[in-house]
Amino acid sequence: MPEIVLQATGLAKAFAAPAGLLPVLTAVSLEVRAGESVSIRGSSGSGKTTLLQLLGGLDVPDAGEVRVACEGALVAPRRRLGRGVGFVFQNYQLMPELTALENVALAARIVGVPAAAATAAARELLGLVGLAARADHLPSRLSGGECQRVALARALVNRPAVLLADEPTGNLDERTAEEIMRLLLDVVAARGLALVLVTHSREFAERASRRLVLSGGVLSPA
Repeated sequence: MPEIVLQATGLAKAFAAPAGLLPVLTAVSLEVRAGESVSIRGSSGSGKTTLLQLLGGLDVPDAGEVRVACEGALVAPRRRLGRGVGFVFQNYQLMPELTALENVALAARIVGVPAAAATAAARELLGLVGLAARADHLPSRLSGGECQRVALARALVNRPAVLLADEPTGNLDERTAEEIMRLLLDVVAARGLALVLVTHSREFAERASRRLVLSGGVLSPA
C-alpha cells in the first residue's frame, strides 16, 4: 500500500464573530496516500479554504495536528513551509514584477536552492506545463490559463509530496478550466504525487480517486 503523505487528526478551527466564536471545522481527520487524488466540495463559507490552509501549514488549528511527508518523515507542515506541500491558488498569487521563470525559481530560492539550480528547475517545469516559450514574460502578458500553468510549475519546483489546489479553475473560462484540470491530474499522476483538490465543480470533483464533502465543519464521503 502506498505511504501516507498527509495526515490530519482532529482538526478544529473557529473564528471570532459578533455573537461569539464561529466554529468552522470540528474534528476533521484525513489521510492521503502517495499517488491519491482527493476532491473536497462544499458550499461557500463551509471552510474548504481554511482546511487547505491548515493542511499546508499556512494557519494553525485550534485543536488537532497535521503531518506531511518531507525528507523521509512525517513532519508538521509549518516546519517545512515550501517543501512538503505545494499550493495552487485560484488567483495564481504570482509576483507581478517577476517573469514566469523568476516566479517559479523564487519558490526554490526561498528554501535555499542555489540560483543556478533554481533557474534550471524552473525552466524545466515551465517546459513541462507548456510554457517554455513564455518563460521571460511578466504575468500581465500572460492569459489566465498561462498564469495558472506558471502557478502549477511553481508548486512543483520543490518536489512536494502533496499538491493542495484551492479552486484552481475558478477564474478560468470553461475550455481553459478543462485544460488546466487535465494538466493538473496528468502531472500529479505522472509524478506519483498526492492531490487535494477543493472545487465547486461536481464534474472535476468526480475525477478524483476519492471524493469528500465538507459540511457543518465535518468532512465526510461524497
